[in-house]
Amino acid sequence: MNIHTILVAGRMHKELEEIIKQKQLSQTFRFMEEQDVTIEDLNWADALLSFGPTNCFEDHSFKWIHSLGAGVDQFLESGNWKKSVMLTRTICSFGQRISEYCLSYMLAELQHHAQFQHQQKQKQWKVVEPKQLSTQTVIIYGTGEIGGRLAAVLKSFGVRVIGVSKSGNEKPSFDQVVSVSKEKELLKEADWIISTMPLTHETKSYFDPKWMNLVENAYFINVGRGATVDENALVEAIEQKRIRKAYIDVLEHEPLTKESSWWDHSNIIITPHISAVTTPEEAVECFVETLQKVEQGELPSNLVNIERGY
Repeated sequence: MNIHTILVAGRMHKELEEIIKQKQLSQTFRFMEEQDVTIEDLNWADALLSFGPTNCFEDHSFKWIHSLGAGVDQFLESGNWKKSVMLTRTICSFGQRISEYCLSYMLAELQHHAQFQHQQKQKQWKVVEPKQLSTQTVIIYGTGEIGGRLAAVLKSFGVRVIGVSKSGNEKPSFDQVVSVSKEKELLKEADWIISTMPLTHETKSYFDPKWMNLVENAYFINVGRGATVDENALVEAIEQKRIRKAYIDVLEHEPLTKESSWWDHSNIIITPHISAVTTPEEAVECFVETLQKVEQGELPSNLVNIERGY
């Protein structure tokens, strides 16, 4: 595939411009905010580099679109996807970043950080034995690049890790992998449930009231996509003590409105979609590597399967 003109759009376009210019690539680039994109820009470009659809996106004629994030649901849900368009996504340190995010909260709970901070304020000396990671069972939804790295990190601490995927195929670092819908009998064994699932038609509201009713006193972490969770069902499950506490980094609608009751909920911890931040340096590295493969006619490892949605 010959790529001559590339449109770079979005909040990082200035940082990306500075780094891309240093690469001295042969292509011609335009850098701008997503909302400033015109139909003329779309007609000019062979390829798009952005986090999501730009202004006038429905009229594009790109040969190739590269997502600056790991998720591509915004592109695929923007209208009738043109099957002739190649779609790739960014793969970089997301798996390691998400692993450290999850591990930080797991350790905080197992080491009773909040309780000891409270006891200190009360000048109270009370021994509460910390739990070891090796006593924990974690179910990870999604066994791809991110879920696999998370499993490897947790396994290094002796955690029992069960994976849930569409296929149920065995994957390294997981003690067991089961297919979607086959995991329900295992949920009662989970101390932690972590979702790294992408958003597709099949995963939308996957964590619904029926699913919540199968959980017994587990922590829930969502670092996948917000719309995979029925938010009302999650709150109800917390009130019923099926979910002990929820750590939520992704929401169906972001940012969370100031009116939301979630801000004040003692058992819902909100972070502003920071578990896997795309840095300009890593974004350009992945983009350039993908560009080289695209021009050489190779199938990049980060190529999105349009039918699956990831």
